[in-house]
Amino acid sequence: MSVSVEQAYTRRRDTWAAGLLPWLLPVLIVAGWHMAAVYGPVSQRLFPPPLEVAKSGWKLFASGQLTYHLSVSLGRAAAGFVIGGGIGLLLGAANGLFVTSYRIFDTSIQMIRNIPHLALVPLVILWMGIDEGAKVFLVALGVLFPVYVNTFHGIRSVDPGYLEMGRVYGLTSWQLFRHVILPGALPSVFVGIRYGLGIMWLTLIVAETIATDKGIGFLALNAREFMQADIIILSILLYALLGKLADVIAKWLEHTVLKWNVSYRKA
Repeated sequence: MSVSVEQAYTRRRDTWAAGLLPWLLPVLIVAGWHMAAVYGPVSQRLFPPPLEVAKSGWKLFASGQLTYHLSVSLGRAAAGFVIGGGIGLLLGAANGLFVTSYRIFDTSIQMIRNIPHLALVPLVILWMGIDEGAKVFLVALGVLFPVYVNTFHGIRSVDPGYLEMGRVYGLTSWQLFRHVILPGALPSVFVGIRYGLGIMWLTLIVAETIATDKGIGFLALNAREFMQADIIILSILLYALLGKLADVIAKWLEHTVLKWNVSYRKA
């Protein structure tokens, strides 16, 4: 009986440790930020403490501005991710499965991939103006290549022995893809999705500096004009928190879909 109680205590302790340890460093950073802002040589007007930033965030939330701008940025990010991720997934699957498709498309994709997509901002403005389409296009372009590369790699990395075994058992091409190739490629696909999510927020930060009147980027740019450092810092923190939330959702989906995989079940 004492053993079972001890095991339960150990399991509970490990659960708490797993939940709290990832937040230890952020808490220490916030504490250091507070000390530097309150006792440091820099003016609090230029480097406000965390509490002042939180108060500004609450005022924006209470007025409805924060919710509005946040929803706009989320809409841009989601649209760009779905479009870019979808295209990257389709191209990665096509080039991984079919040699002809690989020979036609891969070289061109790799050439375009090595062009920094954020360097295309002036050209995108020239082509598409400063409307929503330009921002969504930049996000989609940034997401496309990580998803493509990892999908292609995942499909090409499937053990040929499993494919041969499937053919021996008489699986059709669709059944082979569904039961052998897709499960084998999914871990790599999810790596591409998580990496693409990071690129998505990075691109959105830059895209929202294009002339706009809504979104988190607009909050930061507008605050810059009025020297509101607290709003600028709040905008940066929002991007960071949204990026973390997106990664948490992606990890949860990854572990849910891949729970059959021993490595993910242990994790």
